[in-house]
Amino acid sequence: MSRPLDDAERSRLLVEGVSDYAIYMLDVNGVVTNWNRGAERIKGYAPAEAIGRHFSQFYTPEDRAAGLPARALEEARAHGRFEAEGWRVRKNGSHFWASVVIDVIHDDDGHHVGFAKITRDISEKRAAQQALAASERQFRLLVAGVVDYALYMLDLNGVITNWNAGAEHIKGYAAEEVIGRHFSTFYTEADRAGGAPMRALQTAKDTGRYEAEGWRVRRDGSLFWASVVIDAIRDEGGHLIGFAKITRDITERRNAQLELQKTQQRLAQSQKLEAIGQLTGGVAHDFNNLLMIVSGQAQLLRKRVGDDPRLLTSIDAIEQAAKRGQDLTRHLLSFARRQRLSPVAVQLLDRAEGLRELLSAGLPSRITVNVQMESALWPVDVDPGEFELALLNMAVNARDAIAGQGQITLKALNVVLPEAAEDVDLEGEFVAIEVRDSGGGIPPDILPHIFDPFFTTKELNKGTGLGLSQVYGFVQQSGGRVIVRSELGEGTAFTFYLPRSSAAPREEGPMAVLEDPTGLTVLLVEDNPEVAEVAAQLLEQLGNEVRIVSGPDAAMVALTAGPRPDLVFSDIVMAGTMNGVELGRRIRAEWPGLKVILATGYAEAADGLGSDFPILPKPYQLDQLSRMIGEVMAVPAAEAAGKVVSLKDRKPRAAQG
Repeated sequence: MSRPLDDAERSRLLVEGVSDYAIYMLDVNGVVTNWNRGAERIKGYAPAEAIGRHFSQFYTPEDRAAGLPARALEEARAHGRFEAEGWRVRKNGSHFWASVVIDVIHDDDGHHVGFAKITRDISEKRAAQQALAASERQFRLLVAGVVDYALYMLDLNGVITNWNAGAEHIKGYAAEEVIGRHFSTFYTEADRAGGAPMRALQTAKDTGRYEAEGWRVRRDGSLFWASVVIDAIRDEGGHLIGFAKITRDITERRNAQLELQKTQQRLAQSQKLEAIGQLTGGVAHDFNNLLMIVSGQAQLLRKRVGDDPRLLTSIDAIEQAAKRGQDLTRHLLSFARRQRLSPVAVQLLDRAEGLRELLSAGLPSRITVNVQMESALWPVDVDPGEFELALLNMAVNARDAIAGQGQITLKALNVVLPEAAEDVDLEGEFVAIEVRDSGGGIPPDILPHIFDPFFTTKELNKGTGLGLSQVYGFVQQSGGRVIVRSELGEGTAFTFYLPRSSAAPREEGPMAVLEDPTGLTVLLVEDNPEVAEVAAQLLEQLGNEVRIVSGPDAAMVALTAGPRPDLVFSDIVMAGTMNGVELGRRIRAEWPGLKVILATGYAEAADGLGSDFPILPKPYQLDQLSRMIGEVMAVPAAEAAGKVVSLKDRKPRAAQG
């Protein structure tokens, strides 16, 4: 049976049994007087090795030389207690980081009899603290050093509490200028008025995160497009203590995305117009042959009906409808870029007054026309007739857009387009021609469709919707581009870019024309019997003898076997192994003096032909046919093979719409 322990013995056993703390006594001079198990474990000395030695042996040589042990005892005497942390030395010479407490010990009479010393090895705790401090320091350095992101903290009310270099770089404020201010400083007036900053904080508070993009304001008042993230920050207990805010300037990325979208939209629009052009071009070609029959038969009937007013009125109506159809197909072919153009070098500056009169024709007096051209304007390669028609079409649309008093301004200037020119996929030297009106502008939902064939906002029978289609097709086929800019209430500006001509403009003298192209023998080559019949009767009405063959092969047989005609009048597009162009070249090679005229309702058929042969577009009128024959037959036979025949027998007619 164990004996009962008194308090002193219990205390001794308690101290000696503690192994995590070195607990021992010093006399008044600092000499060790007892030694517990914890002291032995921590410091490595057995009791016999430590008792009787001065406690300074556990200090580093540097601390002993500095008198630190004596100062520790002195402070304990003066204040009753000394507490510190520092390096201590074990028996084997290794160091550990110690937490030290020295308390003064008094006897029952109050006399100082020594010191109680408690030491704990906190090396691991210190290492963890140092690692945490290093991590926090590195994090602070990281946050402070980031310049591409604005990283800063907000308190619960949205007041800024810290500020990194990225925030200063992006927003323009130094830390001392902005810490303590509300983060709504960076929002636009409209966003602040709409409560956007507080909604952002509330969303972050409710859901833990807020993310958005929008305009933000720099210190200098400039705007940038920002990507913003706000995270709610909570302590270990889950209580909200503030917000972390990350802002990045993504203005360049947004601009690139918008530019990509514009490019994709332009590509889609171009592909759509190209597809429509393919369809309309084919339709227009077939329609031209039908119009040739209708128009030709009407002209032939006029000679046969005499003076019967009712019949003449009917023929007038047929011819008017045919001309209307001819205008439509001409605009369709122009839009589809299948209208045959005869480009020449033109100096617009020399035609400034004529263009002003052209635009003014048909305009009400309430609308004035102003023409402004650069003094050293470059020449351009254009078909003059199609160019004037494009200007007329724009003038008609501008007229309809101006409700009251207004103005139409034609400007022309030289421009050099870089490879990455905005909205224009062109590069090089161009003449920019702008037609601007002071009308009401084009609504944004209408703007993408203005070049579509038959698209019009006008009343029924007030327009065909082909005027701007002709403008688009003419400019594209001329190697340029047309750009439209319009704002409601501010008017509309059409700008088309035409390539600079490398040739010098020249005025052509009057072409010789045979006054009376009659009495000729004409070989007519046409594979459409109805068109052939009409063409033959028109040629006969001019006083000529006509032989009809159904194709190029038959024409070569006729020319080889029989008497040669004065003129071969051939369609271009025909079935078989040879078309009209190839037929003309065969004729020129074998019979150089034989005159050839080609006719077509399909301009692509003459691609690459240049000015080798005169071409009469279908449908044609009797006077046009007569004039062309007169021009061709007036050229001496010796010059026929190499003569450049320029035929400009077209008057511009503006489409409505």
